[in-house]
Amino acid sequence: MNAVKKCCILCLLLSCFVNAQNKQLLYNYTDIPQSLLLNPGAEVNYKWHVGIPLLSHLHASAGASGVSAYDLFADNGIDFNEKLRRVVYNLDRKDYFTINQQLEILSGGFAFGNSYEPDKYLSFGLYQELDVHFYYPRDYAILAYEGNRDNIGREFDLGDLNGKGELISVLHVGVTKKVNKKWTYGVRGKIYSSLLNFKSTNNSGRFVTTEGTNNFYNHTFDLDLELQTSGVASLVDLENDGQNDWNQKAIKELRKRVLFGGNLGLGVDVGFTYHPKEQFTITGSIQDIGFIHHAKDVETYTLKGEYTFEGVNPLFPNNGSGQTADEYWQEITDNFEDLFELDTITKNYTSWRSPKLNGSASYKYGKKVLKECNCTANDGDYLNEVGVQLFAIGRSRRPQLAVTTFYYRRLFSFLSGKVTYTADGFSKTNVGLGLSSHFGNMNFYLMADNLFEYQNIAKAQYASVQLGFNYIFPMEKK
Repeated sequence: MNAVKKCCILCLLLSCFVNAQNKQLLYNYTDIPQSLLLNPGAEVNYKWHVGIPLLSHLHASAGASGVSAYDLFADNGIDFNEKLRRVVYNLDRKDYFTINQQLEILSGGFAFGNSYEPDKYLSFGLYQELDVHFYYPRDYAILAYEGNRDNIGREFDLGDLNGKGELISVLHVGVTKKVNKKWTYGVRGKIYSSLLNFKSTNNSGRFVTTEGTNNFYNHTFDLDLELQTSGVASLVDLENDGQNDWNQKAIKELRKRVLFGGNLGLGVDVGFTYHPKEQFTITGSIQDIGFIHHAKDVETYTLKGEYTFEGVNPLFPNNGSGQTADEYWQEITDNFEDLFELDTITKNYTSWRSPKLNGSASYKYGKKVLKECNCTANDGDYLNEVGVQLFAIGRSRRPQLAVTTFYYRRLFSFLSGKVTYTADGFSKTNVGLGLSSHFGNMNFYLMADNLFEYQNIAKAQYASVQLGFNYIFPMEKK
């Protein structure tokens, strides 16, 4: 395989190694205020909290279903061309590649309501989020790998191109209401500011090569392709005196869009916690039921129609009446530019958020034993909790699903931990660990998924890390 083909395939594959947004370690981990972001109906046991700015919640995750970097770059004696061939053909159009990153800029909350025992909690904040999701473009990869010389008459499906991404900031406020010992519910309103957005999900078309009449081959394109963008064109057109200058100007421009400076949208989260019996808990939430309306800096590129290209008969080497290789390739370039009519329109569009669904059922047991009386503490706290959690996120082709079993343990008065086992589209052996510490009123937490793969991260098809710092003023025990 020549170098050009290798570059094309690697661009298709490695550009996709870019989450699942499943935060099973944080979900219902009520020692940590950020659990309210996943379920506004989570139970709250503190008077107020404030997140340390820019440090209260940092999350990054990336995943690739069906392939890892090790499959391509392992030093195992297998020829790289063979490893590349296996990856190209082993993946199918259901496989996906995704990245998610979240940074909480500001956050806080406080209890209010009944002065004797507050029954409501107001939480608020501002965070930035990046989310990119691609499906594997199988026919594009095979065409780039094999070329069309040995695929005469084969139709390549150009609808395999399917992906979207966004960079947004979210200003939010939520209220949690404790109805009684059994029921707690909550709702969170959100204002989205889109910094960047692209979407290409409604594509169709085919490419086929047949025997030609005026030339060796006819190349037929039947296209209906579309790429919607907002916030991109103005960055591309920034005047600059070099890469560093462009980077600085781009960052400055993106900062302007963080709070009401970009395209705006609205969303809502809802959730609940229910105790059918004292030691049993059922929770559920739906996040990001919402949309963003894109009207600023919008450009949509479309390529539609049926085109036939017969190529250019080469007459080189140049002998006075022929053409040089440079002239030959220039003629091909000119023909393609004349053949394909790429339309650019500035029509407004609406992007819908990817809704996320969480649900769990758990059982608590084991109260603390007091040494002085050899009896259990009567403070209502259990040391252990086991349960199962379900997660789903809406995607352009089909929902992405995950199921998790977990064990929570209060290790000491200042330290608790949670262990999870998750099966999803990335892995069936994902074991995660989360720890939350409370020293005085300072809370620090650290969580990581897929721990068994960290000894060789190149083999991991998924990795996720979360950490943060909060200042929490707890409720007084009565």
